[in-house]
Amino acid sequence: MKMIIDTDPGVDDVIAIALAHAMPDIELVGLTTIFGNTFVGQSSRNARYLVDLLGADIPVAQGASLPYDEDSYESAPHVHGPEGFGDIEDVPEIGKNVDETAAEFLVRMARENKGELVVCAIGPLTNIADALRLDAAFASNLKELVIMGGAFERAGNITEHAEANIFHDARAADEVFASDLDIKMVGLNATMQTLMKSDDFSELAKASPKIGGFIGRIAPFYLKFYRDVVNADGCAMHDAAAVLCCTNPERFDFHNSGLRVSLDEANYGATIADENRNPVSIAMNIDAPWALSTLKNEISRLD
Repeated sequence: MKMIIDTDPGVDDVIAIALAHAMPDIELVGLTTIFGNTFVGQSSRNARYLVDLLGADIPVAQGASLPYDEDSYESAPHVHGPEGFGDIEDVPEIGKNVDETAAEFLVRMARENKGELVVCAIGPLTNIADALRLDAAFASNLKELVIMGGAFERAGNITEHAEANIFHDARAADEVFASDLDIKMVGLNATMQTLMKSDDFSELAKASPKIGGFIGRIAPFYLKFYRDVVNADGCAMHDAAAVLCCTNPERFDFHNSGLRVSLDEANYGATIADENRNPVSIAMNIDAPWALSTLKNEISRLD
């Protein structure tokens, strides 16, 4: 499976990218970056750092810096750290982004790999909406879009109604759900079932000192957020769950429904059923023990 990950690294993004690189069924052919957990320049720097750490030859294309119709954006240093890597504050600039924008890269790769390319979007959906605006054939050229985002008929995690990735560019997300893309949505319904605890990170670091060790180094900041704010003994495998859904959808239970994203002030960013739109496969449950075991086993093979 050829895959591009659209990302805003981000502790859980790091885990997802390492997992995708490790999995034999995935050929990771690019990373596109977006604002979200970090500002987009930080996202690109972090993506290039991670590519170098993995010893991978994977291009990085920088994408949108702002949500639609906004002139500013605030990142999430309280969740992922000031630079996106927990309490690490000095992340070196390694390599360069490709000359194409994220949308241009996505459109070209989908066209050149028509019917074969899967995009796993684990940040706000602005780059995906930009690609749809850039090329009307993007939806038909892409094999599938798998989104980490949304909360279907349950509470959000950034507001009572909304999940963070959808909330951060609700307009772009609504355009994506209104498109003809083949979409799977892996949101809070499934991902909040997948908690990685401190001992899991210790096991990963022991089995994989380089990659697992780096993940173990940046995880405590994220775990502290979950402990202090979410009151959870562990952090959710949000983005890694989306990667696993690309390769093993049989490990998930789905509900099919068209979706729209609310732009109303009262429930801004909520993902709401809409029977007039093409159905989205919404992940409602995941085989969580399998997911955690697979993540640890696959990443452990990287060292």
